[in-house]
Amino acid sequence: MNKSIFEKLIWSIALPGFGQYLNGKYLKGTVFLVLEFLINIQSNFNQVILLSFHGEISSAINHAEYQWLMFYPCLYSFSMWDAVKDAGGGKDPYSFFPYVFTAFFVTVGVIYSTNLKLLGVLFGPVWLPILFAIPGVIIGNIIRKVVKRVQPVVEDDLPF
Repeated sequence: MNKSIFEKLIWSIALPGFGQYLNGKYLKGTVFLVLEFLINIQSNFNQVILLSFHGEISSAINHAEYQWLMFYPCLYSFSMWDAVKDAGGGKDPYSFFPYVFTAFFVTVGVIYSTNLKLLGVLFGPVWLPILFAIPGVIIGNIIRKVVKRVQPVVEDDLPF
């Protein structure tokens, strides 16, 4: 991954839409940015993050609006994938797998964050989803490699 592509990925992690702005996709970037603010406000995510950082996991769980919070993983993952793809990093037609599986695992982490304990510790709606991103990235990359090996890409089959 070259520096330009990596930079757009990092900016998309910082705030969905920023990678699209760097790619010159202003309408798309604005849509992602508006969605990020909408979901952030509706889910009380800033308060949840603050409480989680202070170790007040039970309060964070009580303040979270889970119906909105579950949109975050998909928004972030799609924004990151889209910024990387538009920057020229999506040459591999299976490059979406790590992003899809990360979104899935992080969403599962959000769903179980109210009652799943790891090593006897309740991590809550911020830390458990972050931990669940790790197996999502790993499994997504494994599946991407397996699919590439099973079904090799032919240049004529690429949609772009």
